[in-house]
Amino acid sequence: MPDDAIVPSAPAEDLDVIARVFDDTNVIIHGVDGVISHWTSGCERLYGWTRNEAVGKVVHTLLRTKFPRPIEDIRRDVYAGLTWESDIVHHHKDGHPMTIATRWIVFDARSPTPAVIQTNTDVSETRKIQDDLAEREAHLRSILATVPDSMVVIDESGSVTSFSSAAEKLFGYSSREVIGRNVRMLMPSPYREEHDRYITDYLRTGRAKIIGLGRVVKGRKKDGSIFPMELSVGEAVANERRIFTGFIRDLTSRQRIEEELRQSQKMEAVGQLTGGLAHDFNNLLTVVSGNLEMLAPLLAEDEQRELLREAQEAADDGAKLTAQLLAFGRRQPLKPESVDVGSLVSGFSELLRRTLGETIELRTSIKGNSHTALVDKSQLQNALLNLTLNARDAMPTGGSLTLEISRERLDSDYAQMFPELRPGDYILITVTDTGKGMSEEVRARAFEPFFTTKGVGVGTGLGLSMVYGFVKQLGGHVQISSELDKGTTIRIYLPGVGFASVQNSRKTSSAEEAPGGTERILVVEDDERVRRVVVARLTKAGYSVLESQDAANALELLSTSEPIDLLFTDIIMPGGMTGDELANKAVLLRPGLKVLFTSGYAEPGIASKSLPTAGWLKKPYTAQELSIRLRQLLD
Repeated sequence: MPDDAIVPSAPAEDLDVIARVFDDTNVIIHGVDGVISHWTSGCERLYGWTRNEAVGKVVHTLLRTKFPRPIEDIRRDVYAGLTWESDIVHHHKDGHPMTIATRWIVFDARSPTPAVIQTNTDVSETRKIQDDLAEREAHLRSILATVPDSMVVIDESGSVTSFSSAAEKLFGYSSREVIGRNVRMLMPSPYREEHDRYITDYLRTGRAKIIGLGRVVKGRKKDGSIFPMELSVGEAVANERRIFTGFIRDLTSRQRIEEELRQSQKMEAVGQLTGGLAHDFNNLLTVVSGNLEMLAPLLAEDEQRELLREAQEAADDGAKLTAQLLAFGRRQPLKPESVDVGSLVSGFSELLRRTLGETIELRTSIKGNSHTALVDKSQLQNALLNLTLNARDAMPTGGSLTLEISRERLDSDYAQMFPELRPGDYILITVTDTGKGMSEEVRARAFEPFFTTKGVGVGTGLGLSMVYGFVKQLGGHVQISSELDKGTTIRIYLPGVGFASVQNSRKTSSAEEAPGGTERILVVEDDERVRRVVVARLTKAGYSVLESQDAANALELLSTSEPIDLLFTDIIMPGGMTGDELANKAVLLRPGLKVLFTSGYAEPGIASKSLPTAGWLKKPYTAQELSIRLRQLLD
């Protein structure tokens, strides 16, 4: 405190004058020893003790004072000429505690017996209100941090005043990047252009188009991607200012599941229709073929016999066509038996090699043993032949086709991502080509009967639909992963025979089989459902997880000081940067960073050749496979 703040030396009578002037306020004057010399009327009202009861007592004993720091330190500062202010606790005469905002200054500091003038204000109610508000605010923060919905608060001008942590994750912006800016930045056209007009019209007319209602609109993330969201807006008035609170729910995953369900229902309906038509058409072909056979011995001329032969061949072709339709409709007569799929593929591979021709290399890989599935052997061979022919047509200038047989155990987490897929043990047949690939539109219709990208008169468009129906009829699952110029992978899951159930295997799994860890892992995956499952698995295993939906956002995280021990990235992602390109940039930013690649259709080994600290994990993978591969890299 500067010297001019010290009360100048004056006769002791001046203290009496000060006490009289400030008698109506809460002023206590005491000496070095704390003995009270002056006690105002205000103190009588505040503490309940009369002046006669208080004067001569030690103030800190009388009021049972609780200090925030030792009294000796406070006295030393005050007698050095400093003003001391703080909250302390005093007790009333009746015993109840009081929170007091106190201020001490020294009087006549140069005197051998200086005095302390202490002014006190009861702030018990104020502090209680502040504590209640802080508790409510902390409670509200915990709720907002827990609920999956995002919250954005704006004022009448459209400027963002609050941006929850869930909103940060959803939109990719930090709160400091958003607060103070117009909420239009989170909207694509035409919502962006219409937003301010909506608010202006509402404030002028009171007619609400969104307020108090929920509607499905579009949002725009920091990376520019557009996503569907459900928006509910509420209104409140605080300090004579109107604010609008929006709660946002990301509908990307739900719409994708709904679309898959609609596609599945459409395929089911088409299957029932084609199966019924094929069944009836088979009856007609039976009549035609039978009559042709009865006509055969009645014809004597060679020309007539040739016409009959052509008609019989046409009837045979029609029978094959109806068999394919029945396969898609899951109404074909199957003769399932226990078949070692690995042995079947090995014995069938020479025929497939001749079918592919000399410009396409066929690779077969059989992992493990006991690949027994309950399947119709001839139909499986026919399905593999159809897939081989499709792959050959997708590689007119040559390439490679890989057939891989393995045992897969799909847990409930993975099964939830695909309608109709049940958790359990499967024999997985993976057919991967390096051909032209499919666009998203073609991939969505690939299993439909009679759909084909080939020219008129080239094929029936029933190959993949037959495979689809055959696998579904066996209780299996078929899945396509493809991108233009990236090749195609088709996975056929056939229910396995002779394996322990998933439930039993979980009971017998040991910590050694699925090791966990405490390192920090950056997960980069554009499919929200897959990313959610991966993060849940890693968190359950003890890891700390950062997540990103694309390479650009991942590089931002890698550029920070956040500790990251391993990058787990998909190979093919939107945004113009692949997983291997991201990995190459990542190791430049963080030399020695461990990298684990994953993909549904890139060939193992391609992306990790140039990175000695990288590994590979093929989709789909189980939690056990992921945990083991992580420990192999991290240890």
